Amino acid sequence: MVELEIVWLVRGAWITVWIVSILPLVIASIPTSKLNSFRELVLSFAGRGKILHPSSQKFTIPQKCFAHFYVIGVVWTTLLLAATWMYACKMAPLSSEEFQLSDIASRLAGGSDVFSVHKSNMTPVEHRFKVWRAVFLLLLMEIHVLRRLIESFYVFKYSPSARMHILGYFAGLFFYVTAPLSLCSNIAPEVAGFVGNQVAEFIANGKSHTSAPEFNLLSSISPLMKLGSLQWIGGAIFLWGWIHQRRCHAILGSLRENPSQAKEYIIPYGDWFGMVSSPHFLAEIVLYAGLLIASGGTDITIWLLFGFVVWFTLSFARSTNEMLLFSGF
Repeated sequence: MVELEIVWLVRGAWITVWIVSILPLVIASIPTSKLNSFRELVLSFAGRGKILHPSSQKFTIPQKCFAHFYVIGVVWTTLLLAATWMYACKMAPLSSEEFQLSDIASRLAGGSDVFSVHKSNMTPVEHRFKVWRAVFLLLLMEIHVLRRLIESFYVFKYSPSARMHILGYFAGLFFYVTAPLSLCSNIAPEVAGFVGNQVAEFIANGKSHTSAPEFNLLSSISPLMKLGSLQWIGGAIFLWGWIHQRRCHAILGSLRENPSQAKEYIIPYGDWFGMVSSPHFLAEIVLYAGLLIASGGTDITIWLLFGFVVWFTLSFARSTNEMLLFSGF
């Protein structure tokens, strides 16, 4: 019951964002001059940096606040990954041999290991696979947000005058909290319960009476090697998009090395810039498509996440091009 509540809470959040985001665009697309002011307002929400119109500076914050997204994303994803990975190692080994060995070790240790408390609740093989698949997805997400955090400090050199709309800021915060949770929402309740039990046991027994948890690097990583072909295909697609986005961001960052370029738009060259106008957005779609494929494509929550990424990146790319054209570029 709790699992369903969390799943539907996350899905409801995505659906709400979809409605709130798409409805203004639908209204703005109605071909009538009476909606010109509303259309400009909608475009101003997507504007930032050079493409933010001077008249739209109200309700804006410095664009360097982009780093907040990735700080929160790294912290939150790391917590989810660590908790889920710990739960997977203790409660969801992918082979019966691993479970038996862990059970024997727990008994020899006098049952003090927390694993012995939960061994009667072992899940079926299918569910164990789902747990390790969530670990894999969160690991990919961790790789993504870590790179974006590093880029926000060392690659992108935002002009002091660069601004972004406050609504875009809140949308970014929402995304980097909800996206990692969407990758593991089906198992989040049991992971939270497991972590809660660990904390409760630690508090009840005291630090001096709690045995140090055993850690085996091989047994912690080997289940990831047993995932299916969809996970590895999705992972390869993710890395393909990840690598190209890193290259495109490096190209964009190099355009800002000269302070004299801060207020003018320069055409970038290299990598996917020779094929599309916004290759960094295309790479974003590619890497989230990899996550979708790696998830197996059966979770509607991850479909909602992917759909939002596609809609947002395409909408922002379109608004960027329109603003550049209107500015006389």
